[in-house]
Amino acid sequence: MPDNSNMSIRRFLKEVGVSSQRAMEDALRDGETAGRTFEVRMVLTVPELGLNHEVTGAIEGRGAADGAPGRDG
Repeated sequence: MPDNSNMSIRRFLKEVGVSSQRAMEDALRDGETAGRTFEVRMVLTVPELGLNHEVTGAIEGRGAADGAPGRDG
């Protein structure tokens, strides 16, 4: 059985994942993103523990297959 620390970390990361996905989907939906790639950076900080963790990557813009119009319309 996981300890309380492990469970609280999992709850926090679940909230981060859900809320971050929603924010990115909203931003992609509201912008001109078809055919574009966007650099992404997520930073996790816990000042009291001296933790500064960064993850980088890329996400693709919305295209016609995603239900968004392409550049031509």
